[in-house]
Amino acid sequence: MTKFSYKAKTIEGDVKSGRMEAKDQAELSGILRQKGLVLILAQKLKGDRKKGEIALPGFLKIKKVGLVDKMLFTRNLGVMLHSGLPFSRALSILAEQTKSVYFREVLDEVVEDVQKGSALADSMEKYPKVFNQLFVSMVRVGETGGNLEEVLRMLSVQLKKDHDITSKVRGAMMYPSVIIVAMSLIGILMMVFVFPSLLSMFAESGAELPLATRALIFVSNSLQNYGLYILMGFIAFLVFFLRSIKTAEGKKIFDGIILKLPVVGGIVTKVNVARFCRTLSSMVASGVSIVQALETVSGTLGNYQYSESAKDACRRVQKGINLSEVIAEYDKLYPSMMMHMIEVGEETGSVETTLQQVAEFYEEEVDQFTSNLSSVIEPLLMLLMGGAVGVFAIALIQPMYSIMETI
Repeated sequence: MTKFSYKAKTIEGDVKSGRMEAKDQAELSGILRQKGLVLILAQKLKGDRKKGEIALPGFLKIKKVGLVDKMLFTRNLGVMLHSGLPFSRALSILAEQTKSVYFREVLDEVVEDVQKGSALADSMEKYPKVFNQLFVSMVRVGETGGNLEEVLRMLSVQLKKDHDITSKVRGAMMYPSVIIVAMSLIGILMMVFVFPSLLSMFAESGAELPLATRALIFVSNSLQNYGLYILMGFIAFLVFFLRSIKTAEGKKIFDGIILKLPVVGGIVTKVNVARFCRTLSSMVASGVSIVQALETVSGTLGNYQYSESAKDACRRVQKGINLSEVIAEYDKLYPSMMMHMIEVGEETGSVETTLQQVAEFYEEEVDQFTSNLSSVIEPLLMLLMGGAVGVFAIALIQPMYSIMETI
């Protein structure tokens, strides 16, 4: 049961308020109707929780909403509105169904604002960490144009495509990352706990040691004697690095380096081009002006170089320059095929359609690349592991022959 505070009118027109427990607003309205009251406004009381739900302190609450939660919310809201369900009722049902405590609190606030007469986009705009600029802009256009259901459908498709691309890229990079981290940890543990006794025996033998063994002794001694300082230095460097890439200049440098990396650069390029085209296509198709759409797109692109190119395109398109001409000047970021497709779209008046086709093409490229990545990475990882084992074997076995020769 949920506890509500309500306002209702009597038959004579007097307004009464109070508190009551009910399963939902529909049940509350029915109970009040039996008492001769007509429900005007109902609000969930702050701190109301579902049965069995544990109240967490504020600092322990995860104030982040996943892409899947937003995708389901958008799709289900569009379906409910299409079926004729009242707006505030649809929002209340979705708030009750979501598993995220923070998202439920946000949606409760949105429902409260909407019931007071605020526009949905204005209510969502208060929570930029949950509903980004793209989300708010498209919802506002849908409310203004009276086609909110269609806009929500396009937005749910956009969110699903973003989720699919992100999942595929993360999945492709997860396997090699886990292997490399595991190899590094095993190597460090062996250097600290296993090799010292063997290496000290080699060092005391008086025999001339090979370069690989001397390097292994140096690394092992450094980790044993200065391990804590090395760890502190690594943590300090990591903190400095993470803070640096949050600054405009640091992000610019880091994202520029990422684009030049052999394999990663190709993935980043395809992902950003697909997201640029998909988002721009969705916004233009929903009725947003191309200038406003470009401004919004610039905030959704993760890479600094692509974000800045979208901002530049926004400024120059506003002055009357064709988008294809601006894209052509960023030939290191955008493929020539994209520029030609946009040019054709501008000439035929179907920019959103051509952008959607380009987005689908590069989404398929990302899909194919990530699918084939494991077959390429596995032999490379085997070579890497074999090389590491070989270095350790040479560093340990070769000095044994030197010691035997001196006997």
